[in-house]
Amino acid sequence: MTDNNTTTAPSLDDATAAPAGSAPTAKIASALQRYRVLAWVTGLWLLLLTVEMIAKYGFGVDTPSWIAVVHGWVYFAYLLVTADLAVKVRWPIGRTVGTLIAGTIPLLSFFVEHRNAKDVKQQYSL
Repeated sequence: MTDNNTTTAPSLDDATAAPAGSAPTAKIASALQRYRVLAWVTGLWLLLLTVEMIAKYGFGVDTPSWIAVVHGWVYFAYLLVTADLAVKVRWPIGRTVGTLIAGTIPLLSFFVEHRNAKDVKQQYSL
């Protein structure tokens, strides 16, 4: 009679496995990297847009109109990569929406990105 209840030692893959229901850590790491880059790019373009608006409406300076267009497209890409990360790490809807809105308030995307990156790295041992 053979014993089918033998246990095996945990493998290295088990130690680095993601929590149940989330994406593998390699996919989370790449999604996190994309999110971090877009959070910074969005934040920088938003600061440039803010300066442009102040110059245009506060001081009457003729400014290029393409700055707002570029920020809009960068923000759209930020929305996509943030949603991708949120799905992979299973953020609650409130945190996801708060992170999405962070790209519309000057300087906030930098702080939210730092907090989110720290939490995801800690949670998934990245």
